[in-house]
Amino acid sequence: MTGRDAENSVTEEARREDLGPVLDQNIRRLEQHRQAEETKAPLEERLAARITAATGSMGFVYAHLAVVACWVAVNLGLVPAVKPFDPTFVILATAASVEAIFLSTFVLISQNRDAAIAERRAQLDLHVNLLSEREITTLVKMVKEIAAKLDIPLEKEPEVDDAQRKIVPEKVLDRLAER
Repeated sequence: MTGRDAENSVTEEARREDLGPVLDQNIRRLEQHRQAEETKAPLEERLAARITAATGSMGFVYAHLAVVACWVAVNLGLVPAVKPFDPTFVILATAASVEAIFLSTFVLISQNRDAAIAERRAQLDLHVNLLSEREITTLVKMVKEIAAKLDIPLEKEPEVDDAQRKIVPEKVLDRLAER
């Protein structure tokens, strides 16, 4: 192990300790779940994701610039050793159009997959938030009951009273839709 590897290992260990073991375990589980989802994805979706990733890079832009520059140079007669084969650039325009059709389709496939993943995450967030809301409401009630049994006077706090109210998700959605 080199000095840099040891330093990175120590840094990684310190980072884990900062997060705490439970959070670190959750991160590992989520990453494992993400990897499992990736392997379960149909071949077509994985292929579309790879193509989208490759074509969405600066390397792809540079390669296109080089190909188009060479194509233009040859067909303007700037390369004496090569005879122009597309002097009106119709073939170049056609190839670019066909490529654009396919690339936009691959991007849409990747976006649809990403949207489906985002929707599942949003659903998970909603379920966790609703569960947390229910647990907090229960805890507020319990603390008030404990305070009452111990004869601890509680100041009348509207926030505490409001925190005891059960939230009905459908009503929240209806209220948001009204606005």
